[in-house]
Amino acid sequence: MLESFEAIVDALPYLLGGVPVTVAAVLGGMALGLIIGVPLAVAQVYGHPLLGRLAGVYVWYFRGTPILVLLFMFYFGLFPLMELNVNALTATAIVLGLASGAYQSQIFRGSILSLSGGQFRAASAVGMSDGQAIRNIILPQALRLSLPGWSNEFSILLKDSALAYVLGALDIMARTHFVASRTYEHLALYALAALLYFLLTWAGVRSLRALEQKVAIRGYGTT
Repeated sequence: MLESFEAIVDALPYLLGGVPVTVAAVLGGMALGLIIGVPLAVAQVYGHPLLGRLAGVYVWYFRGTPILVLLFMFYFGLFPLMELNVNALTATAIVLGLASGAYQSQIFRGSILSLSGGQFRAASAVGMSDGQAIRNIILPQALRLSLPGWSNEFSILLKDSALAYVLGALDIMARTHFVASRTYEHLALYALAALLYFLLTWAGVRSLRALEQKVAIRGYGTT
């Protein structure tokens, strides 16, 4: 028991050094997922049927392929094929973002469909183009309504980021594995890593809930 406690105390500063790497991968993935997810959602709801089908194929592929497979495929396959010199952290953020874009698109799509169709028709009636109506009326409401779903996506992406260690990124998981394989205090160190992931999840979800309350409109709902 004393050896486990000493291992935790000695390893904690080193493990904490992996927190910025993990956070960077997750935030990068969330941001890229947002950039990808919004156009995909709009294409599926308002786009040409062919464009909607193409968006559906993207969503189907990235939701149906394991993150670990995508990491290997991009890092060891596509990036070298494209002659891109991408480090492990950047590759992880890109892959997480591509996969998150598929999931976020469905969150945004559900939020768009939950809005009253009369708003779009009213915008057209006052002379707005479809693009103006989507940008100025539909998307601001849909993004606000998507925040609860974003909390869930954040927690999922944070857990998926633990796979970054297979590429050599020095995140929390990689550092924990490195220390545990040398001290043999696997239970204590992996429990410490689990606690760090739990605290990051708690902090992220709390921040998104605070943002949700801040942008909430009193009496506003969906139909």
